[in-house]
Amino acid sequence: MCGRFVLLTDLSRIVQSFDIQEVSGEYHPGVNISPGRMIAAVIRDSINRLVDFKWGLIPAWTKDPSIGYKMINARAETVSEKPSFRQAFRKRRCLIVADGFYEWKQEAGRKTPMRFYLKSGEPFGLAGLYETWILPGKDRVDTCTIITTDANELVASVHDRMPVIVSKEKEASWINPEYQDQKELLAILKPYSVDEMAMAKASI
Repeated sequence: MCGRFVLLTDLSRIVQSFDIQEVSGEYHPGVNISPGRMIAAVIRDSINRLVDFKWGLIPAWTKDPSIGYKMINARAETVSEKPSFRQAFRKRRCLIVADGFYEWKQEAGRKTPMRFYLKSGEPFGLAGLYETWILPGKDRVDTCTIITTDANELVASVHDRMPVIVSKEKEASWINPEYQDQKELLAILKPYSVDEMAMAKASI
């Protein structure tokens, strides 16, 4: 599960790192970003755009928007098959921009937040999916979910799941809606290299 993450990197650096041609909506940094918040995501619709989505995916077909609170994550193992995610997996993939993510470690009878991040200090993109839900009054709500996979050795010391960090060389393929090679897309959803990650206690 991924239920909290951090993003504090300056917007100009995000634009450069993800080759953003247009910033749409507001930029939402934070030290403890939680479900239900508006979060920064990269999509591609002829150009790379930085947009803001509400975290908690609401499928377009549902009549109950509260389902989004149960859909903050999608499992890599079933994302291409589950009705809630399979259409978005085909056509509406995004990168959730982050500097790190948190899991809680049980220590001496209490839970300690641990922050996981890249040793390089660079921001990264978490594999995500997005949908648009139309309210009865025709207002739209754009929402997203973060895909998780088995934890690598570092994260496994705290939790058995981790969000999928998309490698730089695979980012363009992941957000390209014209790219629909399911086997190759699923191959992206693997645990990130433990050699490139670090962990530290956090104060949040």
